[in-house]
Amino acid sequence: MMQRKNRRQAKPKWLRVPLPKPSEIKPVTETLKELELNTVCEEALCPNLSNCYSHGTATFLIMGDVCTRNCGFCNIPASRPQALDLSEPERVAEAVERLRLVHVVITSVTRDDLADGGASHYANTIRKIRNRRPEVTIEVLIPDFKGSEEALITVLDAKPDVLNHNIETVPRLYKRVRPQAKHERSLELLKKAKELRPEIATKSGLMVGLGETEEEVIQVLHDLRKVNCELVTIGQYLQPSGTHLEVVEYVLPEQFEKYRLVGERLGFISTASDPLVRSSFNAAEFYQLGRSRTRGN
Repeated sequence: MMQRKNRRQAKPKWLRVPLPKPSEIKPVTETLKELELNTVCEEALCPNLSNCYSHGTATFLIMGDVCTRNCGFCNIPASRPQALDLSEPERVAEAVERLRLVHVVITSVTRDDLADGGASHYANTIRKIRNRRPEVTIEVLIPDFKGSEEALITVLDAKPDVLNHNIETVPRLYKRVRPQAKHERSLELLKKAKELRPEIATKSGLMVGLGETEEEVIQVLHDLRKVNCELVTIGQYLQPSGTHLEVVEYVLPEQFEKYRLVGERLGFISTASDPLVRSSFNAAEFYQLGRSRTRGN
């Protein structure tokens, strides 16, 4: 499918979300500001920010707000990052405690400048959270660590409940969408994670509307199941600014439902497929649903 010039197509009605009420998001924004923390909700211009904040949840973005990679879809700037803030894990844990979160999502910029890709920083953040709220479930959305098994083990040894790594798009579009990543490397990471720690749930996600075909999306779902990925999210790509990749197509809700049914038939424990779905949207409910289905089996 060839990319069409769209001049920032108007969003269809099913992608329009209400503006947040300041009173609903104030507790989260004030806590994040006071503790000097970043969230992917704001950095990536997530359309679900108001929903998550109004429910007292956020996806913490650790290791700064500058990425070493320059993906065509992402609103996080690419440049030379600053040194790691070693006090950040404790501040994240404090935010989790203050907001009384029951499920926490931790993600990061990609830090190819660090020897371990930031794996030890992830592990330290997990442990600090556990020290303050041992009952919380923790999901990590990690980069590919350039394929380092040692870095992956560092994160897994901290015992997150969910190991998430997004495949993002179909292999044909990698050079344009995420040129510094590799489809097979991402699949291998998910495969290794499940082999090394089978008790930890594995999760991945992809965007549609970038010029992929239905057949390519379904093939990616097959690829993910082959490496025993258990949870998958599928959402509509939205162009953050005029300098980012254009939206080729606004995929109809009926097509998302078709993908959900395909995921169900392939054996994913949970498949979230909807235009507004993002990797960490309703993460707590998604994880709990998957866990209850596993117990049911």
